[in-house]
Amino acid sequence: MLDDQLLLDIDGPIARLTLNRPQTRNPLGLRGDGARFAAAAAAINAERDLRCVIMTGAGSAFSAGGDLKAMRERSGDFGGSVLDLRAHYREHIHGIIRALWSIEVPMVGAINGPAIGLGNDVASLADIRIAAQSAKFGATFLKIGLIPGDGGAWLLPRHIGWSRAAELFFTGDVVDAETACAWGLVSRVVPDAELLPAAEALAQKICQQPPHTLRMTKKLMRDATQAGFETIMENSAALQAGLHDTEDHREALDAFFEKRTPAFKGR
Repeated sequence: MLDDQLLLDIDGPIARLTLNRPQTRNPLGLRGDGARFAAAAAAINAERDLRCVIMTGAGSAFSAGGDLKAMRERSGDFGGSVLDLRAHYREHIHGIIRALWSIEVPMVGAINGPAIGLGNDVASLADIRIAAQSAKFGATFLKIGLIPGDGGAWLLPRHIGWSRAAELFFTGDVVDAETACAWGLVSRVVPDAELLPAAEALAQKICQQPPHTLRMTKKLMRDATQAGFETIMENSAALQAGLHDTEDHREALDAFFEKRTPAFKGR
């Protein structure tokens, strides 16, 4: 159920996914968000020629996180019983995380402004993150008396290590883009006006790779965050053996020896 709150634009091998609630700094976890992101992920995965997604926010923020006003008033999605809230988290908040995790192609996060709380965790789901100079990052759950309840406790330590993740969680500090880069939360920082062009250039470079091999590589990397060494080694051997028999592999070798750019067809 994509609508004007979550925009998906597909242009050839690149898709752009835009969080589009700029007037309220792109809050997430509203009713229907799980279904919105699931529909976007399904559409992306169904496009077999798609090779990369750029995810960004509209306006001055990437995402300021959850709806604090509704939390304070215990209204809307944050009203009701404990069981109602549990169901809301599972469907509308965890649904976002699970949907973005399921995207098969590489995803570049163009973090255009503050990414706070749930917004920080959504940004963390991008495979590569580029930050505008105005971007800020924070895991501020404890400051509002909550735990990182949307997967951040699993995601953030894997990106920046236990100690730095613990510092962000336990203090609630918000760090600037340069600190996020030094800590490994983002790959690089660029001037605000150069953010989307930089993300586009990176996506174009990714798109030069064979499409099915891109998806397999991302899946192997994701599996490696959970599976043991021997399992990954066996999976790697099986996948690699199959790829040796593809047209794209033979085209890559021919192009290398003929000193030309390969033309991959996903076969």
